[in-house]
Amino acid sequence: MKSKKIISSILTLAMILPMAACTQPKPTETEAEPTAAPATETPQLEGYDLLWSDEFDGQTMDETKWNYEPHEPGWTNNELQEYTTSTDNVFVRDGKLVLKALKTTKDGQDYYTSGKVTGQNKTDFMYGKVVVSAKVPEGQGLWPAIWMMPQDESYYGQWPKCGEIDIMESLGKDTTISYSTIHYGEPHAEQQGTVTMTGADSFSARFHEYSVEWEPGEMRFYTDDVLVLTVNDWFTAEEGQDDKPYPAPFNQPFFVQMNLAVGGDWPGNPDATTNFDNAEFEIDYVRVYQKPEYDTNVQKPEKVFREALPDGNFIRNGDFSVAEDLTDDTDWKFLLFYEGEGHAEIKDGEMIITSTNCGTEEYSVQLVHPDLPMRKGHTYRITFDIRADEARKCIVCVSAPNAGWIRYFPDTSIDLTEEWQTFEFTFDMTEKDDNNGRLEFNMGKHGDTATIHITNVRVEEV
Repeated sequence: MKSKKIISSILTLAMILPMAACTQPKPTETEAEPTAAPATETPQLEGYDLLWSDEFDGQTMDETKWNYEPHEPGWTNNELQEYTTSTDNVFVRDGKLVLKALKTTKDGQDYYTSGKVTGQNKTDFMYGKVVVSAKVPEGQGLWPAIWMMPQDESYYGQWPKCGEIDIMESLGKDTTISYSTIHYGEPHAEQQGTVTMTGADSFSARFHEYSVEWEPGEMRFYTDDVLVLTVNDWFTAEEGQDDKPYPAPFNQPFFVQMNLAVGGDWPGNPDATTNFDNAEFEIDYVRVYQKPEYDTNVQKPEKVFREALPDGNFIRNGDFSVAEDLTDDTDWKFLLFYEGEGHAEIKDGEMIITSTNCGTEEYSVQLVHPDLPMRKGHTYRITFDIRADEARKCIVCVSAPNAGWIRYFPDTSIDLTEEWQTFEFTFDMTEKDDNNGRLEFNMGKHGDTATIHITNVRVEEV
């Protein structure tokens, strides 16, 4: 088949910038006149042409490239902030764009304002490399993000069918972790990578560079030039209908946007520890590059389903005969979230989980086995032996990390005793094929900290 190619000069027609600069309100008499930063020369990248950039060298935000996007509180994700057009929330200082969250009062209640800017209908583009340098704020309930949405969100349908590219998100309550994610589907699916930086290298301690290389059949996410996530398998569809032709929905113009949210479903709300004097999301530069041309004749990769072990078990090391590393992403992994405390070890053919704090969520203390092939129309059986040092509960499920955390086998609470018990569950896989199902043992939230022993874990096709 003849290869189809997109030429960058064609792509840029949709995003020609107006020549006339827009103005912002002049500072009041009590405000200091901002000082322009020295001009910065945007570097070239081998293999790419510079499409557009903003080094934030001016005195105010360049409204030929960016829009304010005001919204009332609660517009999405149960967030608390009002996004405003005020230069108290969005301003340029010392060569950096600052999105600042403020805490005030309204009608006797705490009230929050913040900033969000977008490039929609000004700097839209299709395919390229986005590079952003930023420093995030620290504080419970703060949620900074650098992300991309389609210029025409209705082209494939409203979110998540339209697609979303999250170059960087971080949570103010733990700025040692940065997340890179894509959302797509119907049903909603996602793929996510994370990177951890601690101490003086945390994401709130200094500026880091975040980037995505977006091509017709693949996206690669980087933090400080370290590869965080590669994705090439996505889809979109109306509920109950066939998928749109690949690489939909990521074959349309997108724009860059940046915001600092306050509160919401994921970060939780601010508390007494949140210091709004320092609630500033600082962006040093945004640079967008394109290759001279892109080959759009791409095919969706075929799913490769892992074969079961010779005994039919999809669980590796299910008898815990190997004292493996429980911190890596291979086979078994022990995880702690949201105040969960404890540790896990493999000893004498058992997985032994000791908790000292059950945390606030059922998954605050969690043991998982990823990489389970789940195929639509197939039936699976889960079996395992388990006991606890004292009577307590444990929750078992098979989840879908790449498909919106839906459950292929629902969260099932089991009552543990001091005696060994064998549990067996059978379930039908009714969702789309997924080669990344995940068996979970969740041991948090319910006040239980008794040590748990597990062995002889099996997931097999019936």
